[in-house]
Amino acid sequence: MHKKVLFCATVDYHFKAFHLPYLKWFKEQGWEVHVAASGGLKLPYIDKKFNIPIQRSPFHQLNITAYKELKGIIEKNQYKIIHCHTPMGGVLARIAARHSRKLGTKVIYTAHGFHFCKGAPLLNWILYYPIERFLSRYTDCLITINQEDFNLATYHKFKAKSIKHVHGVGVNTEKFRPVESSLKAELRKNHGYDVHDFLMFYAAEFNKNKNQKLLIESLALIKEQVPNAKLLLAGEGVLLQECQELAQELGIKNQVEFLGYRNDIEQLLKLSDVAVASSLREGLPVNIMEAMACGLPVIANSNRGHRELIENNYNGWIIDNHPEEFSHRIKTLANNHQLRNEFGIQGRNIIHSKYSVYKVLEEKSNIYRHEMGELEDVKWAVH
Repeated sequence: MHKKVLFCATVDYHFKAFHLPYLKWFKEQGWEVHVAASGGLKLPYIDKKFNIPIQRSPFHQLNITAYKELKGIIEKNQYKIIHCHTPMGGVLARIAARHSRKLGTKVIYTAHGFHFCKGAPLLNWILYYPIERFLSRYTDCLITINQEDFNLATYHKFKAKSIKHVHGVGVNTEKFRPVESSLKAELRKNHGYDVHDFLMFYAAEFNKNKNQKLLIESLALIKEQVPNAKLLLAGEGVLLQECQELAQELGIKNQVEFLGYRNDIEQLLKLSDVAVASSLREGLPVNIMEAMACGLPVIANSNRGHRELIENNYNGWIIDNHPEEFSHRIKTLANNHQLRNEFGIQGRNIIHSKYSVYKVLEEKSNIYRHEMGELEDVKWAVH
């Protein structure tokens, strides 16, 4: 079988955002690299790209068309490895590759956060759990990116030939890094902020899960005690207008900035004082890892992804979805520059030691080599 690998996901932006180092790695090993996803992005490090109409909703009729196209692509190209991502990318690729697995194709699936987890709605367990557990039998290696998902898959005896835990998708710690106070001041000036502003940053789509209302309500509770606080919210989404109206209603319209879609997240992190995160469910959030890499302390709502990254009183705090508690922690950091620095240093060290793109590339390349038959089973990945 020729050394070909197929990466599959729902949308092609997923690869641009998270997987370019791994596409590059395969090219450096002399492999032919193909990508199948919905979208027309041009991606580096690939030899062929297939635009197939995968839809996020499991009930969308176009997924039938996508499955048929994907099955034809797989059977024609005889891949040695298929690595699928995202819920629907993972579902369609594993079903489409059933025959090819019998001929020697290895199928890897990365779960970027199971939709069923502790605290998830019952509907998620009813819909997604049986699908993921059933499809695990068509999986040679199931990769989880947080310990809770790894424990869940092993406890429920998912039928994948192996289950591994890697530390996310990797953060570029050279790009995302702390800056000197002089450069921070310059960045603030260029973006229209004062050196004495206390800036909190969160980048996320405005939807129910991301829960930005918690941040707005928390800031409103201390608007007079921390008058120099500003909440910077990057992103778009269906609840954007509702959040804007809430900020006005609570009298903090001038303290909350809705930044819209941004492609300068790196700069916004470097000029900020604190990263905040209000989401109800996360797998292992890249936005928080990038913030930690930039030396920012983190105040975050409790979920498995945040709990994986944040240790209370070490690099930030985990909050149980209470505005009063969130506002108390904001006020503490606003009044304690030294504590912000200490938390930021610890957070940076965590990312550098476990979650950098170099560390994750080492973990994933060991898994790839094992599936290629070049390595014995990878014992490090199961803790």
